[in-house]
Amino acid sequence: MMTRSPMPQRLSLDDLVKLIRTREGPSRLVVAIAGAPGSGKSTLAEQLVVALNATQPGNAALLPMDGYHYDDGILIARGLRARKGAPDTFDVGGLLHMLDRLKRNDEDEIAVPVFDRDLEISRGSARLIPRAVRTLVVEGNYLLLDQAPWSRLHAFFDITVAIDVPEEVLRQRLVARWRGYGLGPDEIEAKVEGNDLPNGRFVQANSRPADVVITGQDRID
Repeated sequence: MMTRSPMPQRLSLDDLVKLIRTREGPSRLVVAIAGAPGSGKSTLAEQLVVALNATQPGNAALLPMDGYHYDDGILIARGLRARKGAPDTFDVGGLLHMLDRLKRNDEDEIAVPVFDRDLEISRGSARLIPRAVRTLVVEGNYLLLDQAPWSRLHAFFDITVAIDVPEEVLRQRLVARWRGYGLGPDEIEAKVEGNDLPNGRFVQANSRPADVVITGQDRID
């Protein structure tokens, strides 16, 4: 595990790649990327995997936390559909057990779920992560929450990364995101002001400090 420093480092993507290279060893390295909705987690994680694989093909793979969304049927039954994306709308236990399997890395390959944003549904066993992967990049809003049950995930992370983006930039990105999915102004306001931004504030107020902070003003996920 990486030693936690009292003050996080502020690094660029290239610096992060170099840091990971210094930490790689015989066992699988797990890098967690966390941040508010719209902060650029998905984009940064994908860029990081591409950069790591550029010189060592097959070295890195991606596990998005969004694959562990509860199905809409469960959310409707619990009265949580409007809050989809909030901490209690995820199968944290399922993610915990998957991280345990992936960290141990004693199977030839492991199938993981992937969230389909167009369909608003998680597709099970949609991606395979083979044993040859040395660095696993995990991304999601709540990976660094310092409260149960999310805090149980922290033991699996070797390097933690937080993305720092001003709230007004988040608001602009989130509005553009939902507009791109064909939503009207009232629906967009309900999602952004009633769910996404409150979730982002919750992330910022309740997450443990990361090892690395990256400013994300120019990234959109």
